[in-house]
Amino acid sequence: MANEAENQLTEKNDAVAAGGEKIVLKRKITLINGITIIVGTIIGSGIFVSPAGVFLYTKSVGTSLLIWCLSGILSTLGALCYAELGTCITRSGGDYAYLLVAFGPLVGFLRLWMALLIIRPTTQAIVALTFAQYAVKPFFPDCEAPDNSVRLLAAVCLCFLTAINCISTKWAMKIQNVFTLAKLTALVSIILAGVWFMATEKTDHFENAWQGDYALSSLAYASYSGLFAFGGWNYLNFVTEELENPYKNLPRAIWIAMPMVTGIYVLVNLAYFAVVPRYDMLASIAVAVNFGNRVFGPVAWLIPIFVAMSCFGGVNGILFTSARLFSTGAQEGHLPAWFSLVHVNRQTPIPALIFTCATSILMLMTPNVVALINYFSQILWLSVAACIAGLLWLRVSKPNMPRPIRVNLALPIIFLTCCLVLVMLPSFTEPMNLIIGVAITLSGVPVYYVCVVWNKNKPRSRNRLMLWIERGCQILFNAAFVDCHHDRKNDRELSDMQTSIVDEKNVSE
Repeated sequence: MANEAENQLTEKNDAVAAGGEKIVLKRKITLINGITIIVGTIIGSGIFVSPAGVFLYTKSVGTSLLIWCLSGILSTLGALCYAELGTCITRSGGDYAYLLVAFGPLVGFLRLWMALLIIRPTTQAIVALTFAQYAVKPFFPDCEAPDNSVRLLAAVCLCFLTAINCISTKWAMKIQNVFTLAKLTALVSIILAGVWFMATEKTDHFENAWQGDYALSSLAYASYSGLFAFGGWNYLNFVTEELENPYKNLPRAIWIAMPMVTGIYVLVNLAYFAVVPRYDMLASIAVAVNFGNRVFGPVAWLIPIFVAMSCFGGVNGILFTSARLFSTGAQEGHLPAWFSLVHVNRQTPIPALIFTCATSILMLMTPNVVALINYFSQILWLSVAACIAGLLWLRVSKPNMPRPIRVNLALPIIFLTCCLVLVMLPSFTEPMNLIIGVAITLSGVPVYYVCVVWNKNKPRSRNRLMLWIERGCQILFNAAFVDCHHDRKNDRELSDMQTSIVDEKNVSE
């Protein structure tokens, strides 16, 4: 019966697509693409920089390696919980879509507001800046590169990748695949070099491995550095509408990618500790560069190139998912309609991509862009906690909702507790970061009521500026609106049908 229902819904989809008024997005992201999105987004600059941050707070080799393991396990728990959310709510948008369904439009809008205003532009700007700094490092081996040159190269990186994403989704995925393979090759090279060093050289860096700082605050900040390197584990959930067979490929991509990244991270850190002395680890955050200078000798200049390539792939993944997030927000009426326009033939969200690029370039001009991220690091974990709370709430409020994946109840409870601890611990020493982050997030409340609720029932013709931008984008980019509503209608029909089947079975029993 379920197969017959799916066939009927497919026929309805084809009829809607044949109408010609709107276009239907094709699912072009394969399982391999999904794995490279997760791996390529997680592996950015973090593994080349964060090891020094973890060791700085723990001052213990053994504890540092343990924190890297626990960070990977915690990120995997979160990814598994998101796999349940992503397969029962098969919409692009990630956190925004889940909060929208679980807690309503206001909570979803505040998550979108936070991403639009600060998180996505600043994250892309910082990763692009890191790419530029390492890309020019071989040309300035003994001094710092000029700041304006670094920012200009970061802007070129953003513009180039935006152009690729506008031209073709497949090209963007090929770039993601190639650079993910490159960064994995770089990390495997570091692991093999570390194994060779331990086999051929005498090392005493593992003596007194568990001697260090075990203060609660130190362990908390060390965990932040470790989890920073795992950031991006939920990015595939932002593009589930374009993922082939999301019910199978989303959890498969998570199961393959997360253990792979965790294993590589732990082994890379083991190689770092085998080669780099403790005092050098504490003296400089560029631990990978120190490692390269000691092991690779005359080809040590390859390490900055590896880091640059890693960041380049990271920018591509963030840019790809950011545009889909804003496009989903526009489809729900929370952003201007032109955000959801896609190219008729290429099916790429060109206006959303260009907006994302423009705001990121603006952030490059901000003198202290890192401070903005500090304000929102705790809020970001709070939004993740809210999504997990939404998962638990949906189990109570919609028990018959189709769940192709249903994780053990203990997993979301454990992960939710960890998220709340990560949010609250830094507040005891630096409460202003959380207060400012909450204040900027809540500033979206009046924006929601004025720009969304108040304008909802007004004719669109009254907002001439938005209409002018919308028509201009349609003409300039050969773009049209996506017929996204048929997917949600189909999901509801399948949900109702499966719910009725469950009820009939319960009655018969």
